[in-house]
Amino acid sequence: MASQAQQPPHLHLAELTAAQFLDIWKHFDADGNGYIEGKELENFFRQLETARRGTGVDPTHAAFREKMKEFMMKFDKNADGRIEMSELAQILPTEENFLLCFRTFVGSSAEFMAAWRRYDTDRSGYIEANELKGFLSDLLKKANRHYDDKKLNEYTQTILKMFDLNGDGKLGLSEMARLLPVQENFLLKFEGCKLSAEQFNIIFTFYDKDGNGYIDEQELDALLKDLHDKNKMELDSTGLVGYKKSIMALSDAGKLYRTELEIVLCRDSTL
Repeated sequence: MASQAQQPPHLHLAELTAAQFLDIWKHFDADGNGYIEGKELENFFRQLETARRGTGVDPTHAAFREKMKEFMMKFDKNADGRIEMSELAQILPTEENFLLCFRTFVGSSAEFMAAWRRYDTDRSGYIEANELKGFLSDLLKKANRHYDDKKLNEYTQTILKMFDLNGDGKLGLSEMARLLPVQENFLLKFEGCKLSAEQFNIIFTFYDKDGNGYIDEQELDALLKDLHDKNKMELDSTGLVGYKKSIMALSDAGKLYRTELEIVLCRDSTL
């Protein structure tokens, strides 16, 4: 006999609170890896169809497979064959203010690292609960959305539970990057060391944001993040400091000029 706790929670509701959204996520992301995929995805779609239609559906039927394929084409925005939290927030009827948390994109890694420095107020290398609360508060204010402190606390705790994958009660660099995804990795436009002079100049100019002719430590943060994302590597604040130290050892007084940048770009696969 199936227990009530095993039943999919809240899928029948017209609007979900932050806490109810988290219940659904935890229910279907059974292995807790941050994605609904494989059998989890099939189970989710079957239960969603049942909740919407009010009757059971047969997952072995060809029509079910076809509908699931159409569903993924619509909602799997990055076409990786699985559903992540930001995609689930577009599928389910989520509370409007809470949905804002999943519309927070930054244009580049430079913008992401600037936000990281702004909200890591104690320079601990993590975004703790109070710092995350400040981030979400600014997000809601910017969108002119009304909220009270109780709601803000609920959003903060829910977002923390969602993105704190290692359960240490705070967000590391890679965890925050999932909450605040970068729209475009500039380096994906270029492959390998065989860059033309024009391509190299484009890259250098892109990361030299203030145009002073060299890349400083803050500008290097963005470059390293893009290199790690390009190579599908996790990045934490401790690693970032270590990489910056080794790279800046190539440079003159914390200034990365074109020659040094060329070395960094050609070694990126060994980071």
